[in-house]
Amino acid sequence: MNEKTLHINTNASASSGFSLKDSKVFGVPLPLFAVLAAIIAIAHFTDTLPSNIVGGFGFMFVVGAIFGEIGKRLPIFNKYIGGAPVMIFLVAAWFVQMGWLHQNEITTVSHVMKKTGFLNLFIAVLITGSILAVNRKLLLRSLAGYIPTILAAVAGASLLGILGGWVFGISPAKMMMMYVLPIMGGGNGAGAIPLSEIYASVTGGSKEQYYSVAIAILTIANVIAIVAAAVLNGLGQRYPTITGNGELIRNSSFDVKSEEKSVNVTPREIAIGLMLATCIYTFSSSLSKDILPGFGDVKIHTFAYMVIIVAIINALGLCSDEIKEGAKRLSAFFSKQLLWVLMVGVGIAYTDLGAVISAISFTNVILAGLIVVGAILGASLGGWAMGFYPVESSITAGLCMANRGGSGDLEVLAASNRMSLLSYAQISSRLGGGIVLVIASVVFGMLM
Repeated sequence: MNEKTLHINTNASASSGFSLKDSKVFGVPLPLFAVLAAIIAIAHFTDTLPSNIVGGFGFMFVVGAIFGEIGKRLPIFNKYIGGAPVMIFLVAAWFVQMGWLHQNEITTVSHVMKKTGFLNLFIAVLITGSILAVNRKLLLRSLAGYIPTILAAVAGASLLGILGGWVFGISPAKMMMMYVLPIMGGGNGAGAIPLSEIYASVTGGSKEQYYSVAIAILTIANVIAIVAAAVLNGLGQRYPTITGNGELIRNSSFDVKSEEKSVNVTPREIAIGLMLATCIYTFSSSLSKDILPGFGDVKIHTFAYMVIIVAIINALGLCSDEIKEGAKRLSAFFSKQLLWVLMVGVGIAYTDLGAVISAISFTNVILAGLIVVGAILGASLGGWAMGFYPVESSITAGLCMANRGGSGDLEVLAASNRMSLLSYAQISSRLGGGIVLVIASVVFGMLM
């Protein structure tokens, strides 16, 4: 029995075995978190929140921690609706909608998200770390077959989506911009959010309005993708010839795990990851704004350039394993430890709750379902042509493109009982999502 267990047993009540003192919120002991929450509450009720990044982060950390803990524990919501991140941005947006936040708080958080560039930093770090996290040899060996399978999934989703839009009287342009691309964009942080930035920069429209609709559509699609994964698992059990039971490639001994090895990473490699993200973002920004903003009317966004450049760097082997692991760990820190903070900002600065509510309709559920089914069919046919099993290619190149990213991948793979395919799911969410960003830059420019 360790010291912590002994402490709980000796101080907790005999009936419950629970110690309030040992409870934690966002990893912070409850008594200490109560102090931090009280500080933010005092700043709120006296309207004295510092109007800078320090006050903004303090407010966002506490609000995100409270509602993140609720969201990750709420039954059904935590598995099928989006869990903590969705709960946080919905609550934050609800606070704004109800007028429960002071204008100073809204302005401060909006300043952190927009003026200081925290959102851009978050996306840049996520793109750099996530693409470098894909094993170089896996990246190179998958390009020949897996990337075309992803493109087939996007094509299938686009085709059924446009057909569904025709039935409901929605133009192909709107279907692509507001439905297909957000669903197939690789999730929230590396998908819906940068898509809203691309949409605003290319079309001049409102990024807030676009994101509000996109995240609602993506949330609906994520639920459908999880259910579809379970159905595909059942189909594989009934028809064994269409599944490799966790193996993607037919008649192949290709093992992605054989290429993995442990590396010794220091804080310096993590800092180098940040250096890479910021420098590549800087160059990508220069390309998109001045050097090569696009080709004719087709504009290439900064984040689309980032995806291309980081993928090239990884493919050429310019980064050591230690540097790639450092970038990966930095990305993991941002996505796991700062995501709740970011989602408070997204809810306050980028979300129109009225648009979210109006987006959840019978029509949108049907259209999201058609897009997910299209992704499955496209990935299945494309995967078979590339030498993959239909069930596995549908799950990885299809459903792992049509969910909400990393956490959605885990949910889809768990529902299909195929966690061994996580490496391929990562390619879908990361490189596949990046490909969609590139496609979005082209599509937004062509359709406007």
